[in-house]
Amino acid sequence: MSHIPIRTTVVGSYPFPGWLEFASKNLKEFGAADIEEMTEDAVIAAIHDQVTAGLDVITDGEQTRFDFNLSFYGYINGIENNETETRKFGPPAHDQRGKNNIVGELTAPNGLGAVKEFERLKKLAPAGPILKASIPGPYTLSGRLLPNETYKNRFEITEALLPIISKELEALVAAGCKEITVDEPSMSCYAYKEDTKKFVDIFNRTVKPIVGKCNLSTHLCFGNFKGRPVGYRSIQPMLPDFLDMTIDEIHIEMANREFAEIELLKPFAEKMHVAVGIIDVKNYYIESVDDVVARIKKCLQYVPAEKLSVAPDCGLSQTARWASRQKLINMVKGAKKVRESL
Repeated sequence: MSHIPIRTTVVGSYPFPGWLEFASKNLKEFGAADIEEMTEDAVIAAIHDQVTAGLDVITDGEQTRFDFNLSFYGYINGIENNETETRKFGPPAHDQRGKNNIVGELTAPNGLGAVKEFERLKKLAPAGPILKASIPGPYTLSGRLLPNETYKNRFEITEALLPIISKELEALVAAGCKEITVDEPSMSCYAYKEDTKKFVDIFNRTVKPIVGKCNLSTHLCFGNFKGRPVGYRSIQPMLPDFLDMTIDEIHIEMANREFAEIELLKPFAEKMHVAVGIIDVKNYYIESVDDVVARIKKCLQYVPAEKLSVAPDCGLSQTARWASRQKLINMVKGAKKVRESL
């Protein structure tokens, strides 16, 4: 694939405007046309912030998704919300996220909504930036579904979701999407204790229909629910097996881990392009342009400029918009500064 040296990109999500969060809690007050207008306005705001920052790659900010993956369950038949096992109070953790019972065959006859999101992005985005769509992979998407007699464990649920995700990916390519990220943070979170060869097999079968038809990437992080990690935060358990993922680019969280294991970017860069998370989405310290330059120079010791992209560690949905905006502006300025010095 052609690649801008030190390309600037994002994972996918962007913070909701405050009015959208308020409106989402009061949807019964709005009609269908109101909701569509509100959705477009939110996407326009996300596009504006990304374009103003000068990013090479932008998304719709996932403004129609009220959770990283739970929103997709609304498109899948055979699922019923389960609040009985959800903790309601106290510090935020993953046991406060919704869970769902499986009450029938898992199907999605009308897709998962990602194509409509991409079509809206195409309509509203200006010419210039590359337009990206992100969608969770089947292992990550299975995480809030409770096993039953038909789907006895998480891997059986994953297998049921795999063809649904594959079909959505094919539909995105058919809609003209040239940049797709399949998010699988659950794989990176659990690489230390699960069969990594099995993870790679699942991933490769999921993306097989679109390999070579777009710039295909995956996002691997250690969790960011309410700005908190959840997994064992080490890249080492992913190696060497994750090198066999059939992708063009891998995105790895680095800033929040103070660039620990940065040397492990090298084996990835020998096989694929590498998008490095150089902006900490969990911290309200705003990285300066000089910070960004220094971090990129660290990355260039292990990843050549023509294979390097830079991005925030994770999606920005859990970071306040004022901070997200300035972090992106400084990230792009720093990247351009290093690019011009090459």
